Amino acid sequence: MAGTLTWWGHSSSTWQDGDTTVLFDPVLTARLGHLRRVRGPVPAPHAAGADIILISHLHADHTHLPSLRLVPASAVLIAPTGSRRLLEPITARGVQLREVEPGDLLESGGLRIRVLAADHDGRRHPGSPHRGPAIGYLVQGSRRCWYPGDTGPDLSLEEVRHVDIALVPVGGWGPTLGQGHLDAQQAAQVIRRINPDHAVPVHCGTWWPVGLPQRPSLIDRPSVAFAEHVARLAPTTSVHLLRHGQSVKL
Repeated sequence: MAGTLTWWGHSSSTWQDGDTTVLFDPVLTARLGHLRRVRGPVPAPHAAGADIILISHLHADHTHLPSLRLVPASAVLIAPTGSRRLLEPITARGVQLREVEPGDLLESGGLRIRVLAADHDGRRHPGSPHRGPAIGYLVQGSRRCWYPGDTGPDLSLEEVRHVDIALVPVGGWGPTLGQGHLDAQQAAQVIRRINPDHAVPVHCGTWWPVGLPQRPSLIDRPSVAFAEHVARLAPTTSVHLLRHGQSVKL
């Protein structure tokens, strides 16, 4: 049975395994606060269609309420413990919320979903009452898909083995992102440790602050640099540099 990964920009991706569609951290709009989409089109409406929505942490570029309002009411929303109050506008539509934390293992849509710890700040923003653990997911069905969410290099990979495809954040460039992020080289070192069959760089190539001159070195370069580092450090892993809305089928 095949698996198909579609990248919508930033960290938003769809993983199709058999008859079950999983949507990671959907941000499906043209604007995100002070950020605007400077690469790729706004995803088509069908991008919001999924059976399972997986949220890695509560930052607005991962828990985006306007985008979550677009998902089907029949979807199961899986998010970190502590997110229920923030997500009340979404659950009021009938979307089922399951709060999770690292170490949890659950089944939905014929898939096994293991919840993993991430090296990242899980608060909505500093001082916010909305806070929970930052997490990643290992989704197991006919294939094994690993999405660590936002994370720095201090993460355990003991349970991340025999991965078919890894969605790895690479956009930890520049002076303002701070701790809890991977840059392209650090992300490639993670790939060397787990040696997946395929890898797709995410958390890059999409957003830029309104009013600031664009810097392609920070928008476009991370994913290319990641591919270059992986070719040197983990040459058996195939890296797919997807365009917005493009898919890779395993």
